[in-house]
Amino acid sequence: MKKRPGNKKLSWRKIPRDEISEAETFLKEREKFCVSASACFLHIGEKNNSGHVWHLRGSNGEISALLLHHKKSLYPVFNSLTNIPGPRFLNRFLGKVHIHALQGIKEDVEALECLMESKAYFAREHIDYDLMSLDEILKSPVLRPCPAGLVIRPPRDSDRESLVKLQSAYEQEEVIPKNGIFDPASSRNNLERILSKEHILLAELDGHVVGKINTSSQSFSRFQIGGVYVRPDCRGRGIAAKMTWVFANELLAKGKGITLFVKKRNAPARAVYLKLGFGILSDYRISYY
Repeated sequence: MKKRPGNKKLSWRKIPRDEISEAETFLKEREKFCVSASACFLHIGEKNNSGHVWHLRGSNGEISALLLHHKKSLYPVFNSLTNIPGPRFLNRFLGKVHIHALQGIKEDVEALECLMESKAYFAREHIDYDLMSLDEILKSPVLRPCPAGLVIRPPRDSDRESLVKLQSAYEQEEVIPKNGIFDPASSRNNLERILSKEHILLAELDGHVVGKINTSSQSFSRFQIGGVYVRPDCRGRGIAAKMTWVFANELLAKGKGITLFVKKRNAPARAVYLKLGFGILSDYRISYY
């Protein structure tokens, strides 16, 4: 843990335009640990994007921490600092903007949670993950034999409705927080965004689409894999592992590394990723409000 010298004069400030490149360098140096935050950083400033970036400077004037807001989420990149000062703007900001989630390295999210709790803003659910990365896939991993006739391929226009069903099922099983409400229209919009902006493959068996895998974010030099889903009646047959292996090879061939986060309680998925060569980087957390 890095400890910042006590200095009451240090405070959070919205980053000015002429310091954006310095913030970018800060994120690039920590990119493996903050792909989601880095991807949001790249979108902030685009047309119709209302995101924000605040920075905290150390005693020597260097950027020591960032806090990003994108859509309804906050992304703390606190660089493992202790004694983070509470942003004075936080209470006013939380009174104007509804925050749906915090996301990042677990200790950073916990630090921001404490600051928000001091403003009577309490999370309703915490989900902990293993943050994993891969930069060179195993050439011949020992995988479970797949069903005969399994095809891993890009989607076609005719697959759209099948993918809508898979995306809906994935979100209800893996994304929607406890007591959350599933919104079919929002789910369809999420799929359309994936199809237009992200990389995606699907698994076809006996003429039916039974699984999918896609990127969920792209940062400076890394892809983040998300949306890995296989129909419940087709699980335990090596389909997810095969999809991930093929997909990871394709992404790595583009010259970027791969990051993902997997729920700690999802032992089968964790085992697959470890067998494929992913390494555990850190604890990761998403807290929902």
